[in-house]
Amino acid sequence: MANTTARQKRRFSDVVLSFVFIVLLIACVAVFIFPYAERAGGAVAGSADWMKTLDDGLYLSELTLPGTHDSATRFVGLPLFSRCQSSSVANQLEDGFRYLDIRLGVCEKDGEERLALMHGFTYCHSSIWPWSERLYFDDVLKSCADFLKAHPSETVIIAVKQEHGSESVKELQALISRAFAQYPALLLTTDTMPTLGEARGSVVLMRRYDDEAGFGAAAGLPLIWTDQGGHKDVNLGKVTAASGALELTVQDRFEYDEIDKWAVFEDCLGARGSAKNAVCLNFLSTKGTLKYGHPYYFAARLNRHLVRHDIPKNSGWIVVDFGNAEAAQHIYSVNFN
Repeated sequence: MANTTARQKRRFSDVVLSFVFIVLLIACVAVFIFPYAERAGGAVAGSADWMKTLDDGLYLSELTLPGTHDSATRFVGLPLFSRCQSSSVANQLEDGFRYLDIRLGVCEKDGEERLALMHGFTYCHSSIWPWSERLYFDDVLKSCADFLKAHPSETVIIAVKQEHGSESVKELQALISRAFAQYPALLLTTDTMPTLGEARGSVVLMRRYDDEAGFGAAAGLPLIWTDQGGHKDVNLGKVTAASGALELTVQDRFEYDEIDKWAVFEDCLGARGSAKNAVCLNFLSTKGTLKYGHPYYFAARLNRHLVRHDIPKNSGWIVVDFGNAEAAQHIYSVNFN
């Protein structure tokens, strides 16, 4: 009788362990593997050179630009929650996106400090495997340099944010400057909003932090706004504020659900002021109301709304999750209407 009871306990224990293993396996697949099956779409002819025929005298702020949110997160730790794009930065540029949202943290590699691409506390990688090489700011600059060499009629705006770590902004700026020094002709040094003619073939750096290093024009244009998280009040919308010499209008309600997010996004369309220094940033990206949301769930729906919706003039820079060539074309086509 005792042996029978012991066998039954062992069988029960085996069943429980098997169940736990299956649950953990499913969770791992859902968190680490399943997200990489989520794709954004194919290519559109002509998107790599869409700025070619635009007037040189137009200020970048006057253009309706497609942009990507958390641009370097094609391969990232905890992709179910952190992945916001399904294509590389190089492919995004080919697809027509001209505003890149770059999040940085300082880490050590080969005995020196480097700027790693991050989303929150998760690192961006070069492939699907978590142990693959991390992506660095140098990789983004190389993609931009290669693209602009092949397509000198274009320009790329890089908006940089310090995403993680305790390093000072001054230290971050020094590392950014060192990275750009590898490409001496790449950065357009300016403290005013450039025209397209001035910016062609160059990267325009914009920063979401104060110029603590005192670099002046070499620090990039300030693009600073107060965090717009929080989903409890769905009546919040765009905010207008001064950022250095720029007049910002920003909508970045990243904790709204699909319906509320579309409502505030639509309200911000066409909201850019008429001055050359007036910049309108309108984010279609959101993670929803949960603490850790699944960006693709919302992007798949919101991007479908976007491509079916007429975009008016003066809509500024529109920033999306899981950007594809169709969405980029729909946005940049406004410049030719």
